[in-house]
Amino acid sequence: MHANLPALEAFFADIEKTKPDAVYCLGNLVGYNIWPNEVIDEIRKRGIPTIAGNYDFGIGRHNDDCGCAYKTDEEKALGKVSIAYTNEAVKDEQRAYLRTLPAHIRLEFQLNNDKLNVLFVHGNPRKVNEYLFEDRDEKSMLRIMEQADADVMCFGHTHQPYHRILPTQIT
Repeated sequence: MHANLPALEAFFADIEKTKPDAVYCLGNLVGYNIWPNEVIDEIRKRGIPTIAGNYDFGIGRHNDDCGCAYKTDEEKALGKVSIAYTNEAVKDEQRAYLRTLPAHIRLEFQLNNDKLNVLFVHGNPRKVNEYLFEDRDEKSMLRIMEQADADVMCFGHTHQPYHRILPTQIT
């Protein structure tokens, strides 16, 4: 959500209509936009379980590096402006909250004799800022999930919604 309060408000309006069973935030409450404190406060007010994104981790520790993978010099320059602004704008209370966010959330579901592990991460279980794009090799994705003991994995770092159904074992 990257400190985008109008987008967050639109999201909240949508979930009021759709009424999902549960809502989880996969990180990056702050960065790139002008409402970091307001976004943090809205997530906290609603008690939404949230994990730390790479930006949250950096800003929570007042770092001048978000761990972002910028590709061009222009992106790097804009990234420096963003992290400097965010570090200046985020208040102490909100910064302290960012430091409390876990790296992942794990849910275990038991239905009859079947157990299902659901893992929420930002980048992936190994690294908060490592991307898992849709074109990631199937064997690589399965290895990551097996090492994390995850039957289902949800992540947000790519900013690109997709889902994949993988075979239950590596061949």
